Amino acid sequence: MKKWWGQVALCGSLAQAALAGPSVTGVNMSYLSAAEPRPASVSGDTSGNELSYGAYIDSRSRFKCLYGYVADKTGDHAAAIDIFEDCIARWEDVYSMIWLAMMHENGTGVPRDLAKATELMHRGALSPQNASYATLARYHYGVALHQGRGVPRDAQAARHWLDRAAAEGEIDAASYLKLHFPPPPVP
Repeated sequence: MKKWWGQVALCGSLAQAALAGPSVTGVNMSYLSAAEPRPASVSGDTSGNELSYGAYIDSRSRFKCLYGYVADKTGDHAAAIDIFEDCIARWEDVYSMIWLAMMHENGTGVPRDLAKATELMHRGALSPQNASYATLARYHYGVALHQGRGVPRDAQAARHWLDRAAAEGEIDAASYLKLHFPPPPVP
C-alpha cells in the first residue's frame, strides 16, 4: 500500500513541477508542456485545463503516462486505457504496463483477463531496467507464476523472478520468498 501512495505523491510532485514552469531548480522540464488538447467528446475530462489528463491523451509527451493513473482514478477508464496503451507502444513504459495489467486483473474498464494482465507483467519484467517499476513487475510476475494466475503454475520460474526482484530491493518479493520458499531446515 505504501508503494501506491508513493506513486500518487510522485504524480502530485510532477504536476506541481509542471505548474512551476519550464525549469525547476535548474532542471529542464520543458517536455512537460507538449500536450495537444483532445476534444471533450472523446474524453470524460471536460475541464479544458491544459494540466488535466484529458489534455494528455494524444500527447507526444512521456509525462502523459502519469496522467493515465489520474484518468483511471477519476473513473475515465477508457481514457486511462488509451493513455497506457500509447505509452506502452511508444516507450515500453513499465509503469503503464503495471497499471494496465491491474485494470485487466480487476476488470476495471475492460473485461477481466488474467492472462492479459500476466502477459503485461511479464513484458514489464523483461525490461532491461534494474530498479523501479521493472522490479515491481518482476515481483508481480513471480507471484502470478507461483499462484498460476493467468499462466500455468511454475514454481521454478516464479522463484527466479522473485529472487531477482528481491535482489533489486523489492521488500515484498523477499517477504513472499520467505513465506512460500522457506530455506530447508538445518540438520
